[in-house]
Amino acid sequence: MIEESAQVVATEGEFAWVETQRQSTCGGCAANKGCGTATLAKVLGQKRTRVRALNHSGAQVGDQVVVGVEESALVRGSLAVYAVPLLTLLAGSIIGSLLGRQWSLEGEGLALVLGGVGLLAGLAWLKGFTRRISNDSRYQPVVLRRLAG
Repeated sequence: MIEESAQVVATEGEFAWVETQRQSTCGGCAANKGCGTATLAKVLGQKRTRVRALNHSGAQVGDQVVVGVEESALVRGSLAVYAVPLLTLLAGSIIGSLLGRQWSLEGEGLALVLGGVGLLAGLAWLKGFTRRISNDSRYQPVVLRRLAG
């Protein structure tokens, strides 16, 4: 389980809205001055992120808590968000390119069009996937415990 400390800012039934502080490990390595990640962290600053988490521990507004999410859910969600649209875009482009050659069409217009169609199909699948998992407890962050003090 991946854990992060947070502060409860609101409660809503069985859920708690928590704010986490974006953490950066920048400054801990020798490449700090020339690292793109360090530069990006400086530009974006210390942004807070608000997340809805299952609150079976009974945390109240103002409590410091530890929030966790299963690694497998994070991996599956990341693959869904990044890989599926990319793969459908590539599949559409490859199919368009092959069909264009078979039909003796000039240029890559069909590959571009079918690549766009593939991307849209991947995004449509992603929308359905997020709807299906929105209430699945395996994909929900969970308030694991309250921190003392």
